[in-house]
Amino acid sequence: MTFNDIFKSSFLENVTSVSILDMMLAMILAFALGMFIFLVYKKTFSGVMYSSSFGVTLVALTMITTLVILAVTSNVVLSLGMVGALSIVRFRTAIKEPLDIAFLFWSIAVGIVLAAGLIPLAVIGSVLIGIFLLIFVNRKSHVNPYIVVIDCTDRNSEQKAIDYLEQQVSHLVVKSKTVRKGSIELNTEIRMKDDNTDFINTLADMEGVNNAVLVSYNGDYMG
Repeated sequence: MTFNDIFKSSFLENVTSVSILDMMLAMILAFALGMFIFLVYKKTFSGVMYSSSFGVTLVALTMITTLVILAVTSNVVLSLGMVGALSIVRFRTAIKEPLDIAFLFWSIAVGIVLAAGLIPLAVIGSVLIGIFLLIFVNRKSHVNPYIVVIDCTDRNSEQKAIDYLEQQVSHLVVKSKTVRKGSIELNTEIRMKDDNTDFINTLADMEGVNNAVLVSYNGDYMG
């Protein structure tokens, strides 16, 4: 064993395993596609409270995945160690919106494909997915379910309110009914015919109706 063999470092040999040009190109493309995913998420968000930190996470996740896969593809031994290291990671953050899972997998998939050098697949695939989400998620709002809460004074005013509401909407189902002395509260699920909500004003002005409330909700979370 010579003096040079003693100080020979496999760590230094791995420095040039991935060229600087490849790294810069992959990270720039990952940032660009991550921003595209973030913009699509912002345009298609339909939840209650928008989280800007989740959008930033999508960009960061795309770049981080690209970075990890670049390292894995450069060294077979490193890839085995990386699998073992990542297997102990556990994520405890709850996903509130089912669509958020699609965006997370989209970011990870783009990072993997970019690091593998399949740039056309990453770009064209992201564009097609973005168009699909923009078309099907941003559909007209009046087809979404709404809840109408009606506070009536007696049985007659309740029936009049229901009859009027059935004429104004395309679909109506009574979800719950609460009866108190001098008060009847109805919770109904409706589908509106169009975006016009003036019927709620007329409903609230009806005799025997104390108030009427229109609330949009996601039917996946309410029975």
